[in-house]
Amino acid sequence: MEFSGIFAALTTPFEEDGSVSLTGLKHNIHRYNATDLAGYVVLGSTGESVLLSRAEMDSILVTAIDVVGKGKKLLAGTGAESTAETIDRTKRAADLGYPAVLVKTPHYYKPSYKPDVLIAHFRRVADESPIPVLLYSVPQFTGVALEAAEVAALSEHPNIIGIKESSGNVQRVGEMIAGASPEFQVLVGSAPTLYPSMVLGARGAILALACSLPEKCATRFELVRQGHHERASELQSVLARA
Repeated sequence: MEFSGIFAALTTPFEEDGSVSLTGLKHNIHRYNATDLAGYVVLGSTGESVLLSRAEMDSILVTAIDVVGKGKKLLAGTGAESTAETIDRTKRAADLGYPAVLVKTPHYYKPSYKPDVLIAHFRRVADESPIPVLLYSVPQFTGVALEAAEVAALSEHPNIIGIKESSGNVQRVGEMIAGASPEFQVLVGSAPTLYPSMVLGARGAILALACSLPEKCATRFELVRQGHHERASELQSVLARA
């Protein structure tokens, strides 16, 4: 399953009374469907998933899959603190028709999350998941980073097909690409480092910036992919300011 291109890390709209605005979510996705984005992620960090109730999360999953445009790939964020809860959320996304899930690292009990523990967690989720799994490392929020050695080990699992690496550390991205299996797809979550990451072999990105500037982000991806590096570098400078 190919996940190259630019994916918007969708926001969760809210009504004035603080409830989730499913009407707003539909409106946003319909507008994004007309762009050159490859797809979207719901219930990620930009979607404020950690602040939502289980019922709110489920309503978002149901709504998004119902209005996603033809040809757009839709990923569901399903990571939770416990392995069992992560598996349960992942199976729910699969039942609704999501093609793949994005699973962040657990992070509350940081002293216990040694590499072997994280590897065991993700392997168990992937074993139980009916659909492909992308890892999600976002240490600026969780305080837990997946390193290249762990990613290399996890890339050998047939149901773990990639990672969203959001640290902004280009060296780490390069080490992951070099150490993982050739089919493993590395996407980045840091807009300022997309250009150098793609030069190293990243397949694309899942970006919050793509919510505001979807066409600019998609154009930058295409310029790099087609080898127009001077134009890509100029656009990168503009987007870095944004």
